[in-house]
Amino acid sequence: MAQPQYGIPSSHSSPSMSTASRGPPGTSSGGGMTVEPLPSAVPNLKVMRLQSPEIGQSSAGTLGSTSLLGSALTLPDSFGVIHIGETFTAYLGALNVSPDLPVRRLTITAQLQTPSRRFPLPSSLDASNASGGMDVPPLAGVDAIVSRALEEVGQHILRVEVGYGSTDGVSKTLRKFYRFNVSSPLHIRELTLRSGDASCFVSIAVENAAAAGGGNGAGGLTICSAEFQPPPGLVAQRIGGDDLVEHGGRDKKKEEGVEESTGKRRQLRGAELFDKSGRLEPGASFRYMFLVKASSEDATLRGIACGDELGKAVFTWRRAMGETGRIASSSVLCPPSQPPGLVGEGASPAAVTAASHFVVHGSGLSVDAAAAAANRSASVTETGSSTSLDELLPVTVEPIDPPTRMDLAVPQEVQLLVVNHSSRSMNLQLQMRLPQMSGVVVCGPSFKNLGEVPPSGGSSVVGVRLVALVAGLFRVQGCCVVDLTSGREISQPALFNVFVEKGEDKQ
Repeated sequence: MAQPQYGIPSSHSSPSMSTASRGPPGTSSGGGMTVEPLPSAVPNLKVMRLQSPEIGQSSAGTLGSTSLLGSALTLPDSFGVIHIGETFTAYLGALNVSPDLPVRRLTITAQLQTPSRRFPLPSSLDASNASGGMDVPPLAGVDAIVSRALEEVGQHILRVEVGYGSTDGVSKTLRKFYRFNVSSPLHIRELTLRSGDASCFVSIAVENAAAAGGGNGAGGLTICSAEFQPPPGLVAQRIGGDDLVEHGGRDKKKEEGVEESTGKRRQLRGAELFDKSGRLEPGASFRYMFLVKASSEDATLRGIACGDELGKAVFTWRRAMGETGRIASSSVLCPPSQPPGLVGEGASPAAVTAASHFVVHGSGLSVDAAAAAANRSASVTETGSSTSLDELLPVTVEPIDPPTRMDLAVPQEVQLLVVNHSSRSMNLQLQMRLPQMSGVVVCGPSFKNLGEVPPSGGSSVVGVRLVALVAGLFRVQGCCVVDLTSGREISQPALFNVFVEKGEDKQ
């Protein structure tokens, strides 16, 4: 059960007074008979945050063995740690400690000021405030509970204002301010990899941001829900071990440890139970994998281009005493494809290494080139180059379902999709240049005329025969497209990776 806890105001209360009538007390403004003002007592304001007890060790002066809470729980003595995603709840109480006088025309309002905005907090006293307030008898009081979900990190201020006065038009105001800091309980890092023209792998690393060494479970969190929310047209699947669970769905048989083959419940190991619990101690981290892909026909045809929004990862967590919070990552964007031609001299070693291993298949290069041609805007890369991808590669060549394995010395045909991204029609010729090929080479005609390919996404499909000469892992490269009208040669990156094995290796 939530326990009340007194807040510490950041400044002294600030009473103020406003007078509607300028005449001396005890006289009427119209010259009639004198009306004595009715005196009002001064209310005593109490503000408390409602929160659960904390886990702590027994020490001298703490709860005894007869306490209902037990010696492992301690009541908080401050506003405590407040995380983004939690709901801040406060108790507001105005007490009339006078044994003789009532508090007249009492109103209580509260506002929560965040680093960027100020929000009024509704309460059960709003109706009374709107009608001019209420009278509180001696030794009585009124109270209300206000709450709001916390959505920003930084310093917050709870502003509480109490108004009271008498019937002669004199009103007084008592204000108190309570400052507290809101922090993020989790550090979230994203890593995105392209896996095709219309799909991406998104890796989300979640780390408990609490300081390590608290002990007794202090600062520990339990991730009770992890999901990825994509925009319309995309779907997300969570990859967990060997099973692939649709976004928003749950595999109850897997969770309960039921074998699919026998239908019997198996006993889960301790490590499996701990991994499934989502428990994160301070400083610990966990990584979640999601596959985001196009779902609608229009989205599949368009593909997922560089800079497209993939969605947000949303995590729901609980603390030791059941407090629930919800936090979302920043928007995850589709990363750009990085063929060698877009990596300049000042690029980072990681970018140079990625470019050296770049292959067209699964990179989304054709989709990025089409998007760049459609937007006609400079593609900003890591090196700050303004080279547009559609200018570097006005024509792209992409393999259609290429093989991942090939048999040694056994020819195999591969279909290639040639797309013209430029604004003019081109008379193209596809060339597979043998001197630039290694391990896997062209078998048969190496030059093929494609004829006139229409502009702005016009395409042609052509088949080439390849044969593996050496066993091992190779990249199929040496592809070049020539514009027979202008004579321009458009060299293509490596098309795909393939593993070549001998016949006896397969047995």
